[in-house]
Amino acid sequence: MSAEPIAAVTSKISCRKTAAQALAIVRDGVITGEGPTTKGRIHFSRALDAADAAWCARILTASAVEHQPVSRAEAEALFEINDAASERSDDGLFDDLFAKAVVHHAASASGLPVPSRTVALSPETAIESWAPTRAVGVEPEVLEWIASQMRGRRRSNHTLMRLVATIVGAATLPLTHIPNVFDIGM
Repeated sequence: MSAEPIAAVTSKISCRKTAAQALAIVRDGVITGEGPTTKGRIHFSRALDAADAAWCARILTASAVEHQPVSRAEAEALFEINDAASERSDDGLFDDLFAKAVVHHAASASGLPVPSRTVALSPETAIESWAPTRAVGVEPEVLEWIASQMRGRRRSNHTLMRLVATIVGAATLPLTHIPNVFDIGM
């Protein structure tokens, strides 16, 4: 991936709103296989590869936002990217980033402490090392929002589902029962 398109997209990130807009550009590239995030490489429509996951990581950890919590708009853009990609060739990089970003948003929106994005979203950082493990302090509205985002989605994120189940105290339920608890599809 050339440095020019990366710099063009990431240099315009000045706040969480522009980061969400940049994630929408990635989503559009995943959907169409065209655009600034696909230049210089073969990219099929509805496919998500390691370069797309790297785009998302760069956007979410841009210097203008790296010390702010992930916003709801950014998390919603990640849900849209997740939905747009029917084919995956990223070795799970996006799923890891996606789960961490959504939980980062959920915890921070609930007033819980979260590490910087560069730490929390790093592939080297285990999500269990910083994510809340109980519902204590997590806002019910935030959990309802996550459940509504996951409801009816074609593709489930098992890491995210497991963490949500743990946060609400349903960790003893097998994952196959979680959709019934939250009314979400697997």
